[in-house]
Amino acid sequence: MNPMMNPQQNRPGFGRRATSAFTRLLVTLLILGLGGAVGFLLSQLNARTFTLAQENGHLVVMKGRMLPTGAAPYRPGDARLADAYAPIPLEGRDVSSLMEQRFTERDELDRALFPVLEGLARPRVQSDEPPVLEKGLYYLRRAELLSGLSEEQRRTLETMKADVAFFQARQKLEQARRDVTEALTQLKLAAESRNRNTQRANQMLTAVGPAAQALEKALRAVDASLPEPGASPAPAGTPPSPPAPEGQQEAPPPRGTEATTPPTASQPGVRTSDSETQQRPQ
Repeated sequence: MNPMMNPQQNRPGFGRRATSAFTRLLVTLLILGLGGAVGFLLSQLNARTFTLAQENGHLVVMKGRMLPTGAAPYRPGDARLADAYAPIPLEGRDVSSLMEQRFTERDELDRALFPVLEGLARPRVQSDEPPVLEKGLYYLRRAELLSGLSEEQRRTLETMKADVAFFQARQKLEQARRDVTEALTQLKLAAESRNRNTQRANQMLTAVGPAAQALEKALRAVDASLPEPGASPAPAGTPPSPPAPEGQQEAPPPRGTEATTPPTASQPGVRTSDSETQQRPQ
């Protein structure tokens, strides 16, 4: 007996087919979701990563994009941070070792940038030439803006700032002297002409003129008394000797001689001693 098989019996049921399709869809969505989550996590990690690149002789700070890979120059919105992480002129320094590093925290980036700025600033802040010193101060100010320095780096920075404190103070005093001189000149101009501020200018000249002139004179005297760079300073407590009048030279006293007081001539009629007789005018 060859029984006839019903074709509908060999075909899977609708419920089974629907379950199988739903399972495949769920697995596909799960795989896509996991892939998206991994990509999102990689993008977040890359967005927090800093690297360094060398472009046109400058060290450029790069920040990762919100993508699994890729980076762009770091341009923070804060003006202070923008100055801190602006491209650094390398001036021939070798920073190839920094190109291979990745920094997941900004503090790590700050600690890596500090040796570069220190190496650029230190030889320049020890110079006596104003343009070179000003360039060294620029790199020193850049180093001050880095907030993630280690304690040792902070001590190094404070030491360098103390070394240049004198030069900074001298520059500011010189600028103050020029400003005071210019202000007095402007006040005199306003006081000598007839205008609505003539009286006020005269009052200001009377009130601050002597003090301003004394300040200018003191600053000029101090600047003139400072030794030249490299010269040995005068011993402490030794006042500067006034210059001799032009065309006159003070001759040193001969050796072995001492200043003697000439004897006082006896005046007539004056008793000089008990052994002497009194002389009376005739």
